[in-house]
Amino acid sequence: MSSNAQTLPRPSAFSLKDFISSFALWELFKGMRITGKYMFSRKITIQFPEEKTPLSPRFRGLHALRRYENGEERCIACKLCEAVCPALAITIESDQRADGTRRTTRYDIDLTKCIFCGFCEESCPVDSIVETHVLEYHGEKRGDLYFTKDMLLAVGDRYEQEIARAKAADAKYR
Repeated sequence: MSSNAQTLPRPSAFSLKDFISSFALWELFKGMRITGKYMFSRKITIQFPEEKTPLSPRFRGLHALRRYENGEERCIACKLCEAVCPALAITIESDQRADGTRRTTRYDIDLTKCIFCGFCEESCPVDSIVETHVLEYHGEKRGDLYFTKDMLLAVGDRYEQEIARAKAADAKYR
């Protein structure tokens, strides 16, 4: 055997203390003590459909497109939200109208891709795209969570008063 050969570490010596504590199931009794400690204390479980937990004022939920008071959509098709989206969940196509203004012809958000970071809302210069406090929505298949422009405008119309209240409350922090 050469003198350059490395020696392998020797296994640790037998510990009688470790053997007795594992044989006596000491860890099991420690766990049972913690269980017993909390068994009779006040429960903090929320029964979700019946009870609602408080939401943060800056909670980000379902997306919505807003309109001006005269009914015209706010989005000016600047495509900043599409550019800033890290998940590439937003798709926008635009066209010029007869009066020279640019508006969207297509505004889609794939909520299965969206990471709800809020960058789209922060980048919008006219507060068109917002994330509401709506968290109770679902889809049974992938296509159900693909929101088109009409669907987003409908969400905005339905929750406009809540959105305006939340924007007003958050204005002093922006």
